[in-house]
Amino acid sequence: MDDEETELRNPFPSPPSHYTRYTDHNLRLLKLLRERLGEDADLYSINQYEVLSDQTDVPDWPLAQLEKPRVDWILEEGYYTVFGDTWFVKEKIPSLAELGGHQLYPADPSVDRRPALRSILRSMLVTYSKLLDALLLPPPTASSADVEPEWKRHVEWINVLAQNVMAAANDLRPVQARNNLELMMRRQLELRREETKSIHAKCDTLEAQLAALRQASQTASYAPAVPSTAGPAQVSRLLSPTHEVTLSDVLSWAEEVS
Repeated sequence: MDDEETELRNPFPSPPSHYTRYTDHNLRLLKLLRERLGEDADLYSINQYEVLSDQTDVPDWPLAQLEKPRVDWILEEGYYTVFGDTWFVKEKIPSLAELGGHQLYPADPSVDRRPALRSILRSMLVTYSKLLDALLLPPPTASSADVEPEWKRHVEWINVLAQNVMAAANDLRPVQARNNLELMMRRQLELRREETKSIHAKCDTLEAQLAALRQASQTASYAPAVPSTAGPAQVSRLLSPTHEVTLSDVLSWAEEVS
């Protein structure tokens, strides 16, 4: 049994030792046994040698061990065992009472646990004070050697109280995780809003600059080149905003330059 327990606790356990029983002959005997007794019969309570008296090589262990696990039983119990560890069908945090501890606070999560936790804390402080007093007592005499020391009882009670505080704190882990996730999502939402606001402001600035450039390109007027020998009348005529440079103006300017 010790070797089997050690093997179950092994991180990489070997196949179960009874896997060698799943032979074609044994599975055929199990099927025949079911056909003769019915599907609802309890195979552990019958004598398989009498039912299978016409068969050879009937094993000395119950053939019912070869049947598949009852899923309905697992769902009814709410847990199953694999390699020595207990796993719940629905993932949940087991309570202290389900783990075999002495639970001092309400098991219903909808009930306010603060009064019970305050009582546990006060009891822990009082027990710790009594533990210090017990440690200052003189050592027991030979006649009272069989009596359990008082400090040992206080240590055990402090251990129970500490287990309750830790179990109550673990029950709040889902609430803490949900609040942390909510804060994280709010922060991400605020960052995205700030980034979106910055992008909109940059887009508004670019649109204003483009509008200014568009307006400047539409209203800009290019002044014609003024010859160095042109007279005042010609300069004023060339610089007039309503004047359009013609081919005759260019030819006359070229003759004056040459």
